[in-house]
Amino acid sequence: MAFNLVTAGGSISSNESEGKTASSALLKEAMFYKKLDDKKVQCELCPRECIIGDGKRGFCRNRENQKGKLYSVVYGKPAVVDIGPIEKAPIYHFIPGHFRLCITCASCNLRCKHCQNWHLSQKSLEELPYFSYSPEEIILEAKKHQLGSVSFTYTEPTVYYEYLYDISVIAREHGMKTSIVSNGFINQGPLKKLLPVLDAVKIDLKGFSEEFYEEVCSARLKPVLDSLLTIKKENVWLEIVNLVIPTLNDDLRMIHEMCAWIKKNIGVETPLHFTRFFPNYKLTHLPPTPIVTLEKAFETARNNGLRYVYIGNVPGHIRNSTFCPSCGKRIIHRNHFDIREMNLTDGRCKFCNFPIPGRWI
Repeated sequence: MAFNLVTAGGSISSNESEGKTASSALLKEAMFYKKLDDKKVQCELCPRECIIGDGKRGFCRNRENQKGKLYSVVYGKPAVVDIGPIEKAPIYHFIPGHFRLCITCASCNLRCKHCQNWHLSQKSLEELPYFSYSPEEIILEAKKHQLGSVSFTYTEPTVYYEYLYDISVIAREHGMKTSIVSNGFINQGPLKKLLPVLDAVKIDLKGFSEEFYEEVCSARLKPVLDSLLTIKKENVWLEIVNLVIPTLNDDLRMIHEMCAWIKKNIGVETPLHFTRFFPNYKLTHLPPTPIVTLEKAFETARNNGLRYVYIGNVPGHIRNSTFCPSCGKRIIHRNHFDIREMNLTDGRCKFCNFPIPGRWI
C-alpha cells in the first residue's frame, strides 16, 4: 500500500475508508474476555470489565459482542497515521531527537473532561474516517521513512489492544522500537503480556485522588498506580506526565503526595513532566495553568528528591531541558520539541561522566 509523506510531523495518507462496522469475518477476535450465559461476554482488558450483550459494545466503543464472541472493531483501522518527534509524547529519556510513526484508533476507556484529543478519543469508529493498514504495512512504512520507532498515542492505545500488540510483536522482530502514551487504566494480565514488546511507556497520572479520577475522568486512581508499579518492576522505560489543571488537581499538597509516592514506589530517577493545561473540551471555563503554579510543582518534586522533573507546554522554559543531577550542567537543551544541544556520551554526562537513566540507543 502506498503512502505519501507530507512533512515530518505531518501526515501519511493511504486509502481512506468511510466509518462502517465490518462483518465478524473481517474483524479481529478480542483477547482477554470470557463467555457468559445467553451469548453475553465479559471483557477483561481494563478495570471496567464490561459485561456486553449480543450485538452490543463495551464502554470503550471498540469491542463488540457478536453472537457470544468479542471482537475488536478497530483492528487495522487507524484514525491517524503520522510522524512526529518523540519529545511530543513527551518522552525525554528515550533516544532524544528521533522521529516516530504515530498511530491511533478511535475512542478511549476514559471520559476526561479536559481531553485535548476529544475529537478522536470521544468518538466511535463510525464517527471518524479511518485508514486501512495491516500491522505489517505499518512496520514497512516506518522502515521506509527511516523512523526510529512506532508510537501509539493521541487516544488510549489499550482500547485497540490487539492491533497494538500485533504491530509491536512485528516491530520487535524487525529490530524497531515501540512506545505507548497511555492512561494506565488496564488490567494486570493484559499489561504484563504487552510490556515485553514495548521499549518505553509514558503514563498520564492525571491527578492523585480517587475523587479527581471519578469526577474528571470517570475512572479510578488505584489501577493506574498498579500499572506504574508493574511497568517499573518489568524494567520497561517509564516516564510520567501530570497535566496541572487550575482548581482541580493543582493543590500543592496533592502534588506533594504524588511526588512522595513516586519516590517511594517508582524511584527518584523516573522522569516526571508537569504540563500546562489550556482550556479544552468540557473545561473551557478554566484558565490556562499559571506558569508560577508549574514552577511550584517543579520545586515540590525536587524537594521530594526527584531528579528529572520537567515543565511542558511552555516553549522556551528552562525546565524543559535536562540537567545533570551531579554537576548541575545542562546536558540536553530543548526548546519545546526541538533538541538544540546534546551533551551526553554513551548515556553519561559529557561534563562529569555521571550516568543518566534512560534508553539512549
